Amino acid sequence: MITAVPGIRVGHWTGPDTGVTVVWAPSGTVGSGEVRGGAPATRETALLEPARLVERVDAVVLSGGSAFGLAAADGVMRFLAERGQGFPTSAGPVPIVVAAALFDLPVAKTPGPDEGWAAAVDAARGEPAVSGRVGAGRGATVGKWRGREYAMPGGLGTAAVRVDDATVGALVACNPAGDVIGPDGGVLAGSTAPADGPSFPAPTPFEHTTLVVVATDARVSKAECQLLAQSAHDGLAQAIRPAHTRYDGDFAAVLATGEVDAHPDRLRVAATETVARAIRAAVQGSP
Repeated sequence: MITAVPGIRVGHWTGPDTGVTVVWAPSGTVGSGEVRGGAPATRETALLEPARLVERVDAVVLSGGSAFGLAAADGVMRFLAERGQGFPTSAGPVPIVVAAALFDLPVAKTPGPDEGWAAAVDAARGEPAVSGRVGAGRGATVGKWRGREYAMPGGLGTAAVRVDDATVGALVACNPAGDVIGPDGGVLAGSTAPADGPSFPAPTPFEHTTLVVVATDARVSKAECQLLAQSAHDGLAQAIRPAHTRYDGDFAAVLATGEVDAHPDRLRVAATETVARAIRAAVQGSP
């Protein structure tokens, strides 16, 4: 699980049909990321590019509620600011909180600042991360590419692998248009439509997205974190078919706490593997 990485905390607010998940990183954690889906709902992702000034990320928020759910990040910012964590400025620390949302509408209540705050409070408890229909994975579904009426439940998944002295963990809110594919190439969870049915039928094509957070205790640069994010997307493509469509908002963030040395390319291989495992865990309940 992603909380096998020392210092990484995960918390959730889970509603009846949607939710919020917060990945809280220690101060000084380096972060980057990459969007590959064609329909993203994100906040503060531009600063993840290696050329941007800020290198540190304090938290990543994953939420349901589509773009409305991005408001959950406000509550997480308030939580961190009250604890003095953030980018130092003359007016005090400004928490760097990256957020991404998936489409699970319609819902009874879209997540907002209070729900983000509650997920951050839950993260402060320091409990191990879990897989299942919790947090941002509460309303997730998979296999919608042949029609939403043929979808199956998705969820939140987490896994981790070791690379020498380093740990690489992943957390995935799995809500893709495509099917989840097992290591043997078979469908673990996906569309129940007839095999000869049409692909991507109208009228609801923009209702998907898989959100990924990779964390490691390895010492890597912001540019290397972006390379890890690219490898995380490789894991997404291994375990989801089709992936990265125009109708998905697929996003991967990488957090590196910088405690141990590890070879960046070995970390990239591990990132691919652990993301694929976490995706499968989202529909199976365990890695």
